[in-house]
Amino acid sequence: MSDWIDAILFGVALVAFTLGMSSIVMGFMSNKEGSAALHERIEMGYLGVSGLVVSLLMVYLIS
Repeated sequence: MSDWIDAILFGVALVAFTLGMSSIVMGFMSNKEGSAALHERIEMGYLGVSGLVVSLLMVYLIS
């Protein structure tokens, strides 16, 4: 049963890492200017860092 839980945690970690990295990359690819660009970059950066933290938490739970 432990193998199933580890597999599910690995899947969640993989999805969180992928979403985190893609959010960070999308934050740098913004075409907007002014305060809208800053708002979008902060939002994408926050989502990206949150995804990476969740990914690290899942990896910690697996080990």
